[in-house]
Amino acid sequence: MNYQHNFNPTISDENLFNEILKEKEHIGYYNLAYQDISAFKEYAKTVKQKNIVVIGIGGSTLGTYAIYKFLKHSKTLSKQLYFLETTDPIDIRSKVEAIDLEDTLFIVISKSGTTIETVSIFKYINSLVNCDKDNTLVITESDSKLNSYANTNNIKTFEIPKDVGGRFSVFSAVGLLPLAIVGIDIDEILDGIKEVHDSFFNSKETYERLLKKARFFTEYKNSFNINVVFSYSSRLEGFNKWYIQLWGESLGKVDINDTRQGLTPIGIIGPIDQHSFLQLIVEGKRDKTVTVIKVDDFDSDLKIPHAKLDGLEDLDYIDGIKFSSLINKQADATIESINSLNDIPCDVITIDGVCEKSIAGLMYEYELLTSICAKFMYINAYDQPGVEAGKIILKKKLQK
Repeated sequence: MNYQHNFNPTISDENLFNEILKEKEHIGYYNLAYQDISAFKEYAKTVKQKNIVVIGIGGSTLGTYAIYKFLKHSKTLSKQLYFLETTDPIDIRSKVEAIDLEDTLFIVISKSGTTIETVSIFKYINSLVNCDKDNTLVITESDSKLNSYANTNNIKTFEIPKDVGGRFSVFSAVGLLPLAIVGIDIDEILDGIKEVHDSFFNSKETYERLLKKARFFTEYKNSFNINVVFSYSSRLEGFNKWYIQLWGESLGKVDINDTRQGLTPIGIIGPIDQHSFLQLIVEGKRDKTVTVIKVDDFDSDLKIPHAKLDGLEDLDYIDGIKFSSLINKQADATIESINSLNDIPCDVITIDGVCEKSIAGLMYEYELLTSICAKFMYINAYDQPGVEAGKIILKKKLQK
């Protein structure tokens, strides 16, 4: 008798955790919590330029942008951080025109060292200003062509470890170095990911929460295939973009039985998207889970003033309320409205405040969640063959 199937038995929590422990031996992002970052901090002290421009795309920029976007309005930073990450000519020109290129450090980031978008933009920058050892830094793999270029031109380099994938690289030199240069406390970032790391690998609260969440997502993936992250802070807009890449590129795969898998990420911002996407969540097709992310302390005392507006007296009950309180009450109202329906899976993450530890812990937790979901789905979270196919086609078109 011949027998074929395209399904797998559900893996136990214990077996899955053992698989993660085995993976930890050769997948480097797990261990970045305990790396030595002294070289990053020492280099950061030497940078004199006021403008820091990161040239990269995808995993080379999204994580750094997420942390910078979250923190920059609550920190007194001595330098400005910019990102050149698209080949859109209007975007490139508008950003470049707003920067004093003579007072800029250019950080060129590419794991492979041959990323078309990154090299294209770097070539353009070189046509405007001489990029040399005094104003350029390279972050790449040790044996890449970009590393060879840097060595030939005596440009300082930092390494992206080979066992750390691009979209999991934010806590390597890729993210920590630019953030340290502009004045963000990268020791606090490491403290944030250490807390999550230790809680998970010591089988504490994070372990229980993430295994339960990942199991639900994967066992109900045919019913709830769309995972919505509803972030109640505009500062988390960068985190949403980073999450979309992490989730989509890691989990959209073919499994060991040649069955197509995937969970679709959507990142929205509250309260803005209460006035649009929430309608689809509440009355649309039941194919979505919702994760609401709240910020407990916005570090702001901004209040709604006691201003009398003729004809709007019925809304005077909002006078004197802090905007931070208002947005969290809006989040609570959304959560209550979703939970009252009893058929939309919903969970809530509340981070402590606008600080390095909070955003770092949140991001490291999502990296772990991604890896766990991949194990449940019997897929490789760390490759991207679908993306590579497009790169090959593009190269052929450009070479014609």
